[in-house]
Amino acid sequence: MKILGISGSPRKGNTEWMLDKLLEITAQLGAEVELLLLRKMDIKRCTGCLDCEAGGKERKGLCQIKDDMQEIYPKLLGADVIILGTPVYFYMLSGLLKNFLDRTCPIWPRLEGKPIAGMAVAEEGIGQAIQNLKTYASVCGMRWVGSIA
Repeated sequence: MKILGISGSPRKGNTEWMLDKLLEITAQLGAEVELLLLRKMDIKRCTGCLDCEAGGKERKGLCQIKDDMQEIYPKLLGADVIILGTPVYFYMLSGLLKNFLDRTCPIWPRLEGKPIAGMAVAEEGIGQAIQNLKTYASVCGMRWVGSIA
């Protein structure tokens, strides 16, 4: 089983630590794991050009923006489970993770049915951030399997 963890924290902190520990445990149980640190990647903002919308549900997942997302798309599609981790800022996801989620638009139809879990780290506002992640999963047709806070 391939588990892809994605840390949406802009710094090395509690979110990254918790996600790393979770992946470490699942690796000990035999899973193949990978942790993507969005803070170390070049992921530009979506420009809203809508090129990725061409072709409807059968679109090829093409984005005109050349950055690290081109390497991430195959990892998302190849994972058996995706775990999204975020610190909570103003009761919402980090801007880094939100930008990343926006950029998954080219492939979202192919994420349908894929298991996804969420992790939110904060003193308060966790429920709202988890709800944001659940909404993303629902829009993509993904199967929400749980949350960690």
